[in-house]
Amino acid sequence: MRFGPLEIGLILLVVLLIVGPKKIPELARGLGQGIKEFRSANKEENNEE
Repeated sequence: MRFGPLEIGLILLVVLLIVGPKKIPELARGLGQGIKEFRSANKEENNEE
């Protein structure tokens, strides 16, 4: 399933309405840290094999 620009915009609008504009940078930072940790753990797992 692929999302087009309209769907992505709609999702962002809903997130903005639910969370509020002040919390979005905090959520983005947390998401970025989570992705970074996941990649690091995945890289370590591949190095062990």
